[in-house]
This record gives sequence, C-alpha cells and structure tokens, in this order.
Amino acid sequence: MPSALELALLDKVSASVQFGVDTGEPPVTLVNESESGEDTRFGTFEAHRVSIHDARPIVDRLDLDVQGFSIARHETAVGDFYDTAEVRAVYYPEMEALVKQATGAVKAIVFDHTVRIDDGSLQTARKVRGPARNVHNDFTIAAAEQRVRDLLPKAEARQRLSRRFGSINVWRLIKGPVETAPLAICEYASIRDRDLIASERRYKNRVGGIYYLAHNPEQRWYYFPRMMRNEVVLLKCYDSLTDGTARWTAHGAFDDPSTPAGAPPRESIEIRTLVFYE
Repeated sequence: MPSALELALLDKVSASVQFGVDTGEPPVTLVNESESGEDTRFGTFEAHRVSIHDARPIVDRLDLDVQGFSIARHETAVGDFYDTAEVRAVYYPEMEALVKQATGAVKAIVFDHTVRIDDGSLQTARKVRGPARNVHNDFTIAAAEQRVRDLLPKAEARQRLSRRFGSINVWRLIKGPVETAPLAICEYASIRDRDLIASERRYKNRVGGIYYLAHNPEQRWYYFPRMMRNEVVLLKCYDSLTDGTARWTAHGAFDDPSTPAGAPPRESIEIRTLVFYE
C-alpha cells in the first residue's frame, strides 16, 4: 500500500462512519429474511469521522491477498437485477467464474445475493434492503467454517475444510455512477484483532456470524468514487490462511460530503461466495 507520504497525497473526503462498540455484550441481529424491511439490531454503535482516500490512483497495486480488496471491470449479461430468477441463472455463474479467475481458486459457490437501494420508498416498493452503514466483515471464523458445512455434502465439506478456503463478496452498481452512500473499505493490514467485535446473525433456521469493527485511528479507509455499472469491487471476507495473507476487510456505506444535491439514490447488488483451493 502507499507510504505515509503517498497516502497523504491521495485525494480524500472526511466523513462520518458508523462503528461498533465493544461493551462485553455481543451484538445480535435478527435477520428479516423477506428482504422487505430492515433487520432488527441489538448492540451499541457510534459514529467517528475518518479520512476516506480515493483508491483509483493505486488500483494497479491492490491485491486481494494483501489489502483484502480490489476493483475490476466486468460486463454482465444481466438485464434486470431485480429479477431474482435471472440473477441466479445468469449472474451467479458469471460471478463464480470471475471470482475463480481473481483468486486462483478451483471452485467457487455463490450462496446468496442482496440488492440495496438508498431510498426508503423505493426499498419498500422493490422489497429490498437499504445500504449497510455499520462497518463490518461478512464472516467470523466460526461462521465461515459452518457455512461450508451448511452448503456442501458432509464428506466434501470435511475435505474442503482441511485445505485453504475463503469467501469473496462482489459489489456492483445496478445503475451508475454511484453518488449517494458509496462503499468505504478498510485495508486488512490496518485492522487489529482487538478491533473485531463478533456478532450473531439469527435467521429462522440457523445462526450466522459477522465482525463489526470498533474504531481505531490507525485504520486506513478507501473508496472508489463514481463507480459505474461495469465495475465490481471484490472484498475478501474470509481466508483460512494465517500466514500474513489478508483474511478479511471491513466495509460499509457512508455519506460522501461531495455528493451533489438531488443525486439519484444508490442501487447496488452484492453477491457472497465461498472459494476453495487445491
């Protein structure tokens, strides 16, 4: 990543970001699986103003295994991202191929997707979620391992868990450019273990887990301004390696102070994958 001097030369915005607070009581989210409303969250959160750097000048230096995130151009054949059947039939295979190519994995499985709109009335009309503003990583260690067991036959899960595996989230604009609620991303190397707050996500038939992020002034934040529909951000959400390879990131929406008045609301889709290596 950039040196301190190079980082200082990158354009940046100062914005409020929503962090978790470690009270000793684990946060809990009751997941609204209908996608027609917000989840119910129990936990303590607080806003901190941070500098979020424009990562576009350093895109050629971003590496999923070093920083934990990257951006790529990708044309999709999907015509309507609000058509769940089309997304599953067309977009899931596209994203599995993209993630395999980006990671070198031998197998990738898309196991779900979420559409988000930064407008309350459109969320209700489309029966989708709003932007996730509490900064987080999509998996805890235990939850990542359990997801493999949930999705694969028992013998294959046992074999896959004995080797390297991970999870990649792919984030895309349904309409571009993004102007409201862009995505802030925290570089892996600037996250300390003590910054991670394990949280349960309770579904109707299972319990998952994510990490919320506590604020640490040493954290380094980035974003990609004015993303277009043919761009995707890849986010490392888990890696079983413990040799210094990036294991995760943290990410969440923020209000960009440079967003013009009356800008159209952000519409985005994110897919989550499990990836497996030889």
